[in-house]
Amino acid sequence: MVILGAGSSGEVISSTLVKFGKSVALIEENRVGGECPYVACIPSKAMLHSSQARQNVKDVQKSGGSSTPLVLDDDDMAFAFAAARRDQIAENRDDAGVTKRLLEEGVVIVRGRGRILRSGVVGVGEEEFGFSDLVISTGSSANNPAIDGLDEIETWTSDEALSTRVRPDSILIIGGGPVGCELAQMFARFGTRTLLVESSDQLAGKEHPEVAERLAGVLRRDGVLVKLGTSVSKLSSAPEGRTHAELSDGSSAEVERVIVSVGRHANTADLGLDLLDVGLNENGSIKVDAHCRADNHEHIWAAGDVTGIAPFTHTANYQGRIISDNILGISREANYVAIPRAIYTDPPVASVGRIMSSEDNMDLITARYDLNETARTSTDSEAGGLLILTADRKRRVLVGAAAIGPKADEWLSEATLAIRAEIPLSTLQDIVHAFPTYGECFEPAIRDLISQIS
Repeated sequence: MVILGAGSSGEVISSTLVKFGKSVALIEENRVGGECPYVACIPSKAMLHSSQARQNVKDVQKSGGSSTPLVLDDDDMAFAFAAARRDQIAENRDDAGVTKRLLEEGVVIVRGRGRILRSGVVGVGEEEFGFSDLVISTGSSANNPAIDGLDEIETWTSDEALSTRVRPDSILIIGGGPVGCELAQMFARFGTRTLLVESSDQLAGKEHPEVAERLAGVLRRDGVLVKLGTSVSKLSSAPEGRTHAELSDGSSAEVERVIVSVGRHANTADLGLDLLDVGLNENGSIKVDAHCRADNHEHIWAAGDVTGIAPFTHTANYQGRIISDNILGISREANYVAIPRAIYTDPPVASVGRIMSSEDNMDLITARYDLNETARTSTDSEAGGLLILTADRKRRVLVGAAAIGPKADEWLSEATLAIRAEIPLSTLQDIVHAFPTYGECFEPAIRDLISQIS
């Protein structure tokens, strides 16, 4: 079999199938392992951790760790040190280690851009590779918004922002999605003057509006200038290599760096998919069925961002396992009802399942609980947070959860399990949480849901 794209799903599939005697060619023109380990998930979490540690030092007196405030070092020096740590964790963006492991397992790794030539054949340069099964896992690329002057200035994507060792003194981040929010907090906590511009009326558009509003407040407390319902009208060069930005609200800014973070699109162009009549969705992603087969194709599969389904590394890994089982003869369907997502700010945002933003669906009910009511919030000197649960009134099960609060990305996994397993609310009501923990917030929220049904 041939796998186009050695991202997380391609790595999972190839590593699994060679262990069962399959002949696998893994084709990749960039890094084996995809973007996540080198310029995305891992380096961003490393830098966020460093920025949080720096903030913790600033807050050490408030937390009782020191009777007097502590003095931090220079922002530029600290950023460079954190970036060096980040690069070590990210293997200095070198895929030699994972490549060596896959080769030792028996995977054939082909460097270059693969393209379908005809039925059963993929070409890479002058070479041709025949396949009985084809997996397309080519990932996604950053979008470029239509902004006057954008093509005339130097901009960063998250790749460059998470590769630099030099702290910009000022940045404009275009786009208030998860990546934009994470970068904004990280840079602001290292002393960078940060402007975050989002064209919609809330940050993180897929998240519950109440949670998104609290996230905006978190960023503003860290010094980020958050502008919602605002777009960048024009960009132009300014002296000393800086950029002048004109905004739709009539304001302007001059910054050292511009980061574009307005979403991504599936990498399906120029793959030869039309030669095999592989169906695409309107946004260019590959249509797949529940088995992760490409639409109307028995032996063509797709996984990861290229499918447009919950574009996260954990989704790609999950789809990779689904495809591996099906190729090995174990019929298995993917279930996306409880795919979690998180924004790894401090505190983090986490959600899973259906996020109810209005009360117009009579079959759904919601309950809210403020984390300020938990004992753990006071012991840890935290700013609190919010949990919102959504349940199906008729089925009496949890169908969605959204939260912002300390470690929410960890403790919301309880809701992930409850939704996927369809655990009855009556059972969830009987779960006892350790005291004092943030997980206790589930108990009053679940009781509230049950009271609305009774």
